[in-house]
Amino acid sequence: MAAPRRDTRGIVDPAGLLTRVRFRRHEPAEPLRRYIERYWFIDWDLPEPYASHVVPHPSVHLTFQQDERSPYAELTGIPGGLYTRKLTGRGRVCGVKFRPGGFRPYAPEHPVSHWTGETLAARDVFPQITTDTARSVVAPATDEARVAALDAFLLPLAPAEPDPQADLATALVDRVHDDRTVRRVDDFADTAGLSVRALQRLFSAYVGVSPKWVILRYRIHEALELAGTRSEVDWATLATDLGYADQAHLVRDFTATVGVPPTAYAQATAG
Repeated sequence: MAAPRRDTRGIVDPAGLLTRVRFRRHEPAEPLRRYIERYWFIDWDLPEPYASHVVPHPSVHLTFQQDERSPYAELTGIPGGLYTRKLTGRGRVCGVKFRPGGFRPYAPEHPVSHWTGETLAARDVFPQITTDTARSVVAPATDEARVAALDAFLLPLAPAEPDPQADLATALVDRVHDDRTVRRVDDFADTAGLSVRALQRLFSAYVGVSPKWVILRYRIHEALELAGTRSEVDWATLATDLGYADQAHLVRDFTATVGVPPTAYAQATAG
């Protein structure tokens, strides 16, 4: 198995989190990669509580967890705002990050927007999950064994046939992620060969949030990363590069999402 890679985009103060937890990510089995971006593992043993904060990605997560409770599993739709998790004592999370568009084929009875803002017992969506299922994922001592357990659970549930609409949704979200020139929903819809309404319906059904949400969120991720890693940031130029009308719009969105202005965040992480 290849060495685990770190992926911290979206994590508020990643340095603070990574001094307190062991964070790794791994690829799922090849047949699952159409639907699942990665597995992510966190283990901690803390002398005092710590609150982690994440600016969410447009992804649904399935997590198998062990803390003060018996092993359990949760499904988390895309949070509307900042996602906060309080870590206490000793614990472990083995997470499955579905690709944008990749969760709907596993739960086709509802649009993905049905789960947005929701955290619920995973068995409400996957009745196959029991306490023993959760234990089989979180109990092994090695990452290799945990990956194997996740693969063993998810492979039999993989859709029998690809869903072209899911593939289209994934491709469009990937384009927003990779292409800074995607700034306006109407232009984006036009280049995708869709009406704005059709694009919005596709995103509601297969991603869970609107195209505008995805565009803004990926830009905030980039601003967050730059604020935390660069000693000097030209915010006016960055605002223009990210498609904002001016610096004030970037500052307003950043503050509303993260909770503090970008300059204050940069100073706090530098300290």
